[in-house]
Amino acid sequence: MNLLKKKDTKKTEQERVEERREEVLATGRKFKYPLQWTKHRIVINTILISVIVLAMVVIGGWLALYRLNMTDDLLFRVTKVIPLPVAVVDSENVRFSDYLTFYRSSITSIERQSGSQFDESSADQIKAEYKRSALTESEDYTYAVKLAKSQDITVTDEEVAAEFDRHLKIGGIDRSEEAFVKIIEDNFNLTKDEYERMLYLTLIKAKVEMAIDDKANKTAAEVEKLLKDSGYDYAAVADQLGDSIIYEETGGLVDSKNLDGGRATEAMKLEPGQSSDKFVSMNGDGYYFVKLINKTDTEVNFVSIKVPFTEFDSRMSSLREDGKISEYITIESPSVDE
Repeated sequence: MNLLKKKDTKKTEQERVEERREEVLATGRKFKYPLQWTKHRIVINTILISVIVLAMVVIGGWLALYRLNMTDDLLFRVTKVIPLPVAVVDSENVRFSDYLTFYRSSITSIERQSGSQFDESSADQIKAEYKRSALTESEDYTYAVKLAKSQDITVTDEEVAAEFDRHLKIGGIDRSEEAFVKIIEDNFNLTKDEYERMLYLTLIKAKVEMAIDDKANKTAAEVEKLLKDSGYDYAAVADQLGDSIIYEETGGLVDSKNLDGGRATEAMKLEPGQSSDKFVSMNGDGYYFVKLINKTDTEVNFVSIKVPFTEFDSRMSSLREDGKISEYITIESPSVDE
């Protein structure tokens, strides 16, 4: 016992400090490592929970979009941020956001105009029809964008802006941009950017149709020549060309704001007996020629000839027949009780 004590007295002060330090550190390690392990578990658990929540959100969103075919505002905003495909046309993805834009713009107008006059079954039928139409439209425009790329056809921001300004003045009304945007929001549930996206697609498709439809271009040139040779006798030219064109008469005065592809608006610019130059319809489905019969301050009476575009639709039909259009959603039309 005395030997041990004697031996201990020989330790230097530094050695005793080191021993004490080691004792303190050893005691601290008993608490340090369990705490590190707890933090480690917390991090792992947090990551696992986040992954599970994310997976649930992804699965829920997938079910809502691709199985339940939901179209609410939140899902629409998601598809604008994430470029999800709703279909594929000739290897080109169709944007889910484009499909929802066309559907929402159509169904909102119907819902707000008709109110609650439809029963649930009829409303479901109408929604299914508009979904089918919106999906077909978005597929058409996607293919048009693909053809535009292959033929170096573009639509500039300036062209879209000019078309937007033209829509401001449809019917001869000088609306402010703020008022027109309010109309778009109230009647179509779209923002200005979403509306401009629709204008862009319409313009690009019209340019593509003009570029690829040799038959329509040839017929339009023939109409121009025959109108000039006949003294702008529209009925006589229509008889001569038959089914290759579409001839129409208003049969009397109609509203200058008439939604007719832009014919009433164009006729309002003319004087009685005057004929317009060739112009493309507002929805881009053909060329129009218009001759004004008479007009008032708010109404017009005219005849018109339309040269429809057919080549684009023919190509789309071929793609469907060849199985080159695949859709990722199923739109089933519910039966309506008679």
